[in-house]
Amino acid sequence: MSQQVETEADPRRWKALGVLALIQFMLILDVTVVNVALPRIKHDLDFTQAGLAWVVDGYVLMAGGFLLLGGRMADILGRRRLFLLGVGLFALASATCGAAVDPAMLVVSRFVQGLGEALAAPASLGLIALLFPDPRERMKALGMWGGIAGLGGTSGTVISGVLVNYASWRWIFFVNLPVAAFALLVVPRLVSESRMVREHARPDYWGAITGTAGLVLVVDGLLNAARDAWGSWQVLAPLGGGLALLLLMVWIEARSEAPLIPLTFFRNRTRVVTNFVTLFFSSSFFSYFFLLTLFEQQILLWSPLKGGLSYLPFGLGIGAGIGLGTAVMPRIGVKPLLAGGFLGCAVGLWLTSTLSVTSSYASGILPGMIVLGIFSGISFPAVGNASLHEVTGQDSSLASGVQNAMQQVGGALGLSTLVTLALRHAHSQIAGGTNASIAFTHGYALAWRVGAVLLVIGGVLVLFLLEHVLATPRNPEAELIAQPLDPVPVEG
Repeated sequence: MSQQVETEADPRRWKALGVLALIQFMLILDVTVVNVALPRIKHDLDFTQAGLAWVVDGYVLMAGGFLLLGGRMADILGRRRLFLLGVGLFALASATCGAAVDPAMLVVSRFVQGLGEALAAPASLGLIALLFPDPRERMKALGMWGGIAGLGGTSGTVISGVLVNYASWRWIFFVNLPVAAFALLVVPRLVSESRMVREHARPDYWGAITGTAGLVLVVDGLLNAARDAWGSWQVLAPLGGGLALLLLMVWIEARSEAPLIPLTFFRNRTRVVTNFVTLFFSSSFFSYFFLLTLFEQQILLWSPLKGGLSYLPFGLGIGAGIGLGTAVMPRIGVKPLLAGGFLGCAVGLWLTSTLSVTSSYASGILPGMIVLGIFSGISFPAVGNASLHEVTGQDSSLASGVQNAMQQVGGALGLSTLVTLALRHAHSQIAGGTNASIAFTHGYALAWRVGAVLLVIGGVLVLFLLEHVLATPRNPEAELIAQPLDPVPVEG
């Protein structure tokens, strides 16, 4: 039965967007902010080298493994509720990270931080999708949200370098506390509760268990591949077990009367293609940062502060790209913007691959950084909109969870393939008598070129497979599926 109604836009939506985007900035920031501080953390807490890896891997493992479940639980239990729970967990874990007195306390706290992101991030993006029912406004809002989140990834090295140099590594965690407290106080006043409508009271728990366990094992296998050979049991056992559990989840969900993740969700071609090519983008994007930081600090012998500040033009480039992408996307659509963004990023990586041990910042690092920054900024709004194409109140946070999970898995893929390729290529050249600095530079360059090729492939897939998505008229029938709960009165 069709019922034509017009959903009133929430007058608090732009304020809510600002707070939600700020929290996403904080969540993404904590993926990269730790890297610069690792040497100081190792010294102060007496970490072993193997144990130190878990300071990064523990966060990625929990976030990547639980994002899909977090997204679906937000749809079922309430997006605002899961967002606040996730932010609260993240804040508590940030406090214990900063106060850590031994390696175990820091690693466990990083695991809890990752779980907090897995709950908060998909709920946040799901809320934005519902706060902006008008397609043109939604495009703009998702573009701003995705762009600010991208800035979080690029700002980590700058903020970490400043804090580690002038204060203490502990402050890279303590700075999260006032941001989280602000969100916990303000979000309940700006955002009404929303959740999906379910015909069955109990969701499919076995699908949730097998899907989450499968993702955790896949991410664990990819992280292990950064240290062990691909043919080792440390890599093959979790990868094989994870893929088997994901296949079991598909089998369970296909037969369930109340599936946690209905397989029909994946019939949308635009969402499926976007999530797939996100693997290519995230692998290349995170590997660029990791390897360029190594190049600056180990080849050029820069300090953490100088290396962190060197990324400032990248952030400016992303900001310019976000503005451009958000402005033109409602007119030209997602496909040309996303394809052009990927191809432009490939050019930026290729320029970076021309670095040598004698390269200067202005003529060597900066050109590729600016190109990559601008086209990454152009890509973020397009990815955000395409990954939420045609979602409703039934699955907005699930769609966000899938996209965020692909970003985390892509980052782990980059570490296990591109970074490992670079380091192993360098070691083979060193064994052949090549100078270590030259060999490592050659290895980094090889990884950046492979990343550029992956981005070209992603851009071509977008051109041929993505639907032409524009800001279409609103669909009131679809919007009726989202049931607002506990409305909060607008403050004067």
